[in-house]
Amino acid sequence: MTSFQLEVSLRKKLQHQHHGFTLDVAFSASARRIVIQGPSGAGKSMTLRALAGLVAPDAGKIVLNQEVMFDSAFGISKSSRERQISYLFQDYALFPHLTVRQNVAFSLTRGLLNPARNAWREETDYWLDKMHMQAYADRYPDQLSGGQKQRVALARALASRPRLLLLDEPFAALDTNLRQHLRQEICQLQSQLQFPLILVTHDPKDVEVFGDLVLHVHNGSIREWEAI
Repeated sequence: MTSFQLEVSLRKKLQHQHHGFTLDVAFSASARRIVIQGPSGAGKSMTLRALAGLVAPDAGKIVLNQEVMFDSAFGISKSSRERQISYLFQDYALFPHLTVRQNVAFSLTRGLLNPARNAWREETDYWLDKMHMQAYADRYPDQLSGGQKQRVALARALASRPRLLLLDEPFAALDTNLRQHLRQEICQLQSQLQFPLILVTHDPKDVEVFGDLVLHVHNGSIREWEAI
């Protein structure tokens, strides 16, 4: 198993109509399960978006496994694809006009064209099997339940073999029983494949399962962190 190291120092000022907000976080981590915990509006999702390359910080640096992803001082800002970081959105962000298999295959294509219905079949089938979604490969997202959509989104996120997986409140929209079931599924999958992940949550149960390292965020800043 290869080592994992993430060094983050980010600052971004956001100006809203009635107030300003400054994201100012810094941490260094080698744990493969990191939880960012804090109340709504604390800057948790913004931190993930900055790591993924979806938001450009005003200043700072991101180094993943000794490779610079972002460095404002040297004008370095790699694209999301170049960073090889996958982001699992809270609403799953599946493409409604693509089948389950096409949604998973999309992360394997290099261009913006929609993949064919049987594109990357061997690789997509591997991940659909992992997520118990092979029987639904030809269905569309509006034909799936919330839990099934999450499994497809996770298969798509992992199909590109990311160096880091970002999970933004992944269980928030699910009922209690399904939340518990999928939490254990992802836990077992991570233990098996050993991919590093950062999970944003306000749920203590997520912290209990995934919190090898817990970062507490408040008003845009990391107040403290603890290893569990």
